[in-house]
Amino acid sequence: MSPTGPFIDSETGGLDTNQILTEAYPLVGLILLFASLALFPFIFTILLFGDSFIGFLFTLLTQLILAIGTGIILIYIIARAIQLADM
Repeated sequence: MSPTGPFIDSETGGLDTNQILTEAYPLVGLILLFASLALFPFIFTILLFGDSFIGFLFTLLTQLILAIGTGIILIYIIARAIQLADM
């Protein structure tokens, strides 16, 4: 690990915006992936099925996709933080 820690520029002591942006792009990609995956059953629920039982199942599917996506994103954040701490 660098003496000043991750995301700190060792020359100026300020934030290293290049490293912050480099670490943010994969997170944005994961968030957009799971949001777009959850959007399809949600749109089906709104446009086609409404308050029916199938609409309820599609709502559950949407929530399941978002819950799994949240878990995967949190695991990625923790794993990446451990990697950065070991640098």
